[in-house]
Amino acid sequence: MGFPDLFKLEKLQVHAYSDVARKKPVGDPFEAMFNPQKFSQTVKTEFAPPGGLNNGSQSASFVRSLPGSLELSLLLDGSNVGEMGLVNLLSSPKTVKQRVDAFLALAYAVQGQTHEPNFLKVIWGKFEFSCRLASMTVAYTSFDRGGEPLRAELDLRLANDEDLKKQLSKVALSSPDLSHSRVVRRCDTLPLLTAEVYGSSRHYLRVARANGLSHFRELVPGQTMLFPPLAQ
Repeated sequence: MGFPDLFKLEKLQVHAYSDVARKKPVGDPFEAMFNPQKFSQTVKTEFAPPGGLNNGSQSASFVRSLPGSLELSLLLDGSNVGEMGLVNLLSSPKTVKQRVDAFLALAYAVQGQTHEPNFLKVIWGKFEFSCRLASMTVAYTSFDRGGEPLRAELDLRLANDEDLKKQLSKVALSSPDLSHSRVVRRCDTLPLLTAEVYGSSRHYLRVARANGLSHFRELVPGQTMLFPPLAQ
């Protein structure tokens, strides 16, 4: 995964999808007016501490790789200096509030069909990051005489949310502590398979989402179901 060329005039875009595999786009992408003021990526690893008292000779044991995050700081300007030319001649420029509301509708609002916010993908040049919106802080820094905001800074934290199948293709490990798979047999149900793997059927909706199923009764004999590790 390469990082963007900061000297190109490529505009960062946030695309929304209704499915975790990012195959079903939703709405128009949100396009940054300017290159991000801040662009940082965080990865995390969990280690188990050494066992025993006063045992300084043992090293910490690797447990798992935790989901990473991406932090962006975007500037919104109500003067629309970043959108010159034919676009402004044919349509009214968007206000700062309209841009903020458009991003919230795309990334934060709970959708009626899926009952959760959209799945996102940040694209900037060759850089791509599949994610969900974890948090957003909006700082309004300039206003007109009527109190309408003229400038705002969006500080975004986006949690990594890559499709499980892509995750497993990158990690060449088959330990049952990391992932499970089952081949569907006749008369199998998703709650039954979930109970076999986790000891409880209450996680079946999470498994359905991880496998891109819109309904938990869509099992077909012979298909392989993936069971993601449960957070500790």
